[in-house]
Amino acid sequence: CPTDPVTLQVSSVAIKTLTSDFGRIMQPEENDNPRSAGESDLMRMKTYNVTSCENFKCPITLLSTPSISDLLNDEDMLYLLRIKLDTCHSTVKNWRNFASKWGMTYDELCFLEQKQQSPTLEFLLRNRNRTVEELIELCKLYNRVDVQKVLLKWVEEDWPKRKHASCKKHFPL
Repeated sequence: CPTDPVTLQVSSVAIKTLTSDFGRIMQPEENDNPRSAGESDLMRMKTYNVTSCENFKCPITLLSTPSISDLLNDEDMLYLLRIKLDTCHSTVKNWRNFASKWGMTYDELCFLEQKQQSPTLEFLLRNRNRTVEELIELCKLYNRVDVQKVLLKWVEEDWPKRKHASCKKHFPL
């Protein structure tokens, strides 16, 4: 009955306040997962980075994705990756798992272990044409969140700075 006190109280409240999402905590739904929409971590990061001034000025950074060869030019990053992936711990997925997944044979893996150079560095050199995004996907596959975080931070912070410096050489303002 519309004259009932409860009905009168509810009907006097604006419908907008009852249906508004303002101040509500929304639970993610199954179809909210960015992977199901085909969007990777790297693609989401690029969307966030586009708002920085540097990326607006730098066509190289906007149009390219970092490759492993870009990663090989950063000594600090290589040092971190070698520390994390050169491990011989039996319970930790390391460079061998990554290399095997990307098609290296058992003999090649054994050969890399015998060399003086870091096997992680050798693995990266052999896969220099792949993207860092592909390497991040391997980290996800093997649950190497530590390596994934380091790579994502590099892609988000260090690589754009390096690319922007390169861009200034090619496209002075």
